[in-house]
Amino acid sequence: MNPSAHSLVVVGAGVGGLTTALSAAPRPVLLVGGSPPGSGGCTALAQGGIAAAMAFDDSAAEHARDTITAGANHNDHEAVQYLVGSAGLAVRWLQAQGIDFDHDANGLQLGREGGHGCSRIVHAGGDASGHALLTALARAAQQARHITWRAPASLDAIQLCDGRVSGVALVDPATGVSQELECAELVLATGGCGALFAATTNPATADGNGLALALACGARLRDAEFVQFHPTALDVEQDGALPLITEALRGAGARLVDDEGRAVMDTRHPMGDLAPRDHVARRVWECRQVGGRVWLDTTSLKGDWEQRFPTVFALCARHGIDPRRQRIPVTPAAHFHMGGISVDLDGYTSVPGLYAVGEVACNGVHGANRLASNSLLEGVVFGRRLGGRLADIRLHAPSRGQQHWVDRGRTADSQALGELRQLAWSALGPVRHGSRMIEAEGHIATDDQLHGTWQGKLMARFLRAALQRRKSLGAHFRADERK
Repeated sequence: MNPSAHSLVVVGAGVGGLTTALSAAPRPVLLVGGSPPGSGGCTALAQGGIAAAMAFDDSAAEHARDTITAGANHNDHEAVQYLVGSAGLAVRWLQAQGIDFDHDANGLQLGREGGHGCSRIVHAGGDASGHALLTALARAAQQARHITWRAPASLDAIQLCDGRVSGVALVDPATGVSQELECAELVLATGGCGALFAATTNPATADGNGLALALACGARLRDAEFVQFHPTALDVEQDGALPLITEALRGAGARLVDDEGRAVMDTRHPMGDLAPRDHVARRVWECRQVGGRVWLDTTSLKGDWEQRFPTVFALCARHGIDPRRQRIPVTPAAHFHMGGISVDLDGYTSVPGLYAVGEVACNGVHGANRLASNSLLEGVVFGRRLGGRLADIRLHAPSRGQQHWVDRGRTADSQALGELRQLAWSALGPVRHGSRMIEAEGHIATDDQLHGTWQGKLMARFLRAALQRRKSLGAHFRADERK
C-alpha cells in the first residue's frame, strides 16, 4: 500500500487513542481498536470523571498539590503542571466533542473523591463518565474525515527499519488473518496491565500487550513497580474483572467499616475515608488479612440513587444488594499502572517513530500513586498534545534500510496465565515482601510454562523493579522495609 495513505497508525480506541487520532487532523490516521467503536477497554468502565479546578474557590495550584501529595512527590512536576493547567481546556474540548456533563444550579456539578482537598470532579451520567466519554469520542472519530477505523483488530508485530518504526502487522480476531501495512509513525494507546493480577477491575484485554511489544522493540520502561490497587472493588465471587465501586460514593459521605460497623480509616489518615488510594487499599487489605471483611456503608446517602449512581446501583442489584439499605462488601483490586513505556511530555518513546499515550505510557505525571480522576484527564490532555505534534510532523519517505519484524514472543496458555496472576497478586499486591518477590521471580525463571512467555518476561521486569526499590513509596509498600 502507499505508505502515505496511513502513515500514522494509532492502536487503541480508548480515551488516549481517540483523543490523539482526533487531534491529529487533518493528517490521515488509521485507528485500530480491539473492539467495535465505543465499546470495550478500561475507559468504558471508568465511573469517576475528569478532575479539573473549575470552582471559584479552587485552583490549578491546589489540584497540582493534591496530585503530588497522592503521588508521594515522585511525580514529574513539569508534567503535573501541564496536566492541571490544561484541565479546564480539556473539559471544554470534551464538551465540543458532544459530551454532556452533569450540571446543577451553579453550573457544572462537581464531585469529590479520595485525595482531593475539595470538589473538582466533572462527571457525566452520574457514575457513567467513562461510558459517556467513550461514546461521544467514538462518534466524533467515526464522523471525522481524516480517520479510518479498523476494528476489531489487534497489533501483532511491529516492523523496524534501521531502528525506526516502518510498519505494523494487524490481525483480524475473527479470521486470524494478518495484514502487513507500512507506517511512518505508530502510537500505542493500548492501556494497562491489571489483568495480569488475580484480583483486578480491568478487563482481560488490559494485559500489558502493548507494553510487552514496545519493550521487545527496545523501548525503555519507567516506574514499573508502581501498580495502584483500587480499595473498593465489589467483593464477589466471579470470573474476570471485579466490578468497580466508585470513590465518589465516599465523596458523597459513604463510610468504610468492618464487620462490627466500626470505621476503619478514621485513625489511619487525616483525610479518613477520602485518603489517597494507596493508604485506603492497604487498610482494607490489612483488615481482610485478619479474617474480617470490609464494607462500604452507603445507607446514609440521600437522593435518587438511580440518577446519582446508576452504574453502582445496577451492579449491586445484579448481586442481590440494595445499597440504600445494605452495606456493600469491598476488596482491593489491581486498577491502574502508574509505570509504563517511558515517554516525554510529547509522547515520544526512545524508539524513533514509536509514541505512547494513556496508561501504557509513563511521563511521571502520576508519581508513585495516581490521584483519583486524573487518568481520563491524562488521556485527553496528553492525547491532544501528542495528536497536535503528529499533525505537524513532515511525512517520512518510505524506509529503504534493513528491515525486521518484532513480536512479543510466546504467549502463556490459560493455565500458566492463571498461575502467573496468582503469583503477581501474592508478590506484588497492596503489601509486598522481598522474600515473596524473590520466590516469584525464581518461579517464573524455572517454570517451563512461564519462562520465555511475554507475560512472564513482563512480570519479571515488574518484580525486578520492585525488588530494587527497597523503601516504600506510594503504592509500592514493602512490609519488610528496614527503617
